Amino acid sequence: MDAVNKICIPLLGRKNSKSDEGDIGWEGLSQKDLALQQALDQITTTFGKGSIMWLGRSHAPREVPVVSTGSFALDIALGIGGLPKGRVTEIYGPEASGKTTLALHVIAEAQKNGGYCAFVDAEHALDPTLAESIGVKTENLLLSQPDCGEQALSLVDTLVRSGSVDVVVVDSVAALVPKSELDGDMGDAHVALQARLMSQALRKLSHSLSLSETILIFVNQVRAKLSTFGGFGGPTEVTCGGNALKFYASVRLNTKRIGLVKKGEEVVGTQIQVKIVKNKHAPPFKTVQLELEFGKGISRDSEIIELGCKHKFIMKAGTSFYSLNGQNFHGKDAIKQYFAENEAAREALQVKLREKMMQNESQRIKDQENHIMDRNLGDVVSTNDEEIITEVEA
Repeated sequence: MDAVNKICIPLLGRKNSKSDEGDIGWEGLSQKDLALQQALDQITTTFGKGSIMWLGRSHAPREVPVVSTGSFALDIALGIGGLPKGRVTEIYGPEASGKTTLALHVIAEAQKNGGYCAFVDAEHALDPTLAESIGVKTENLLLSQPDCGEQALSLVDTLVRSGSVDVVVVDSVAALVPKSELDGDMGDAHVALQARLMSQALRKLSHSLSLSETILIFVNQVRAKLSTFGGFGGPTEVTCGGNALKFYASVRLNTKRIGLVKKGEEVVGTQIQVKIVKNKHAPPFKTVQLELEFGKGISRDSEIIELGCKHKFIMKAGTSFYSLNGQNFHGKDAIKQYFAENEAAREALQVKLREKMMQNESQRIKDQENHIMDRNLGDVVSTNDEEIITEVEA
């Protein structure tokens, strides 16, 4: 601890000094401290200012800037209020599970804040009408339908390096076909070409992303895993493009369709489950259920109603009777109509839900810390008891 204090004091005062000219001249420092400072000066001279820094003294923002996912519940579950900027996000799952819809919602939220967005349509299947119904301003959306995987990832790298694009969506990894495979014949064997392509691209993109505030979203498909070496309970599905994306992604979201939304006998939407498989910014493995309406996207009112009932801000009687702000409603559609006519009521409920859920999360973390402290204290007490018993026996 003394050595740390010794080196911290002179280095804090180094900002306004002229030691960069080669003259250190500090007295009272140990040889180890002087050697460290010489190494830091050499690194700064060789690679430039900012190439190495003290983490706690840097001016980097403590909180990661984010863009909302378009889902109130998912933003809360992610722990930071949305998807982190300057990072890679992977959204994967089976067909018709809301992957592209969720990515389009992120684009719509970024455009609300005045950001530029790009959609790399490797599948050549983007529906502009659906994008507009979700809230995407298609006149301000950059669209590319590349011929091969190399072209797609090259233009993604160019957009990220520009630092002017807020969100780039690649839909999908499975459709990023290497050029050599396109030039070959049907039936030719191409071993791990796509995996090598993704690995090389992500090595380049990771540095560019760290210098920008671009969210890079890869939409991915899943395939059945025919050989599970782990025996029973092993993974039955695997994502396309190899393992590189799993490591480079800061957030991985797994979507799955779990039901249908019906209005009478007519199917008007689907229920999906989003599981946060990986999260480098908050605890992962949280699960959120969303309602997707055909032609509209995520039903934000539905999730607010469900969360309101869960936290007792909306009283529910039976299966279809609700009470909010002293008013009674019959069915979800009645509350949705009330929210459509009273935007202030919706915003007030969202504020209450956000405060309640953040309070619950803080309490959960506090309880977890107390549990760990109690367990560590118990270990210390048990160790002392064993020492006392040993001394008595001696």
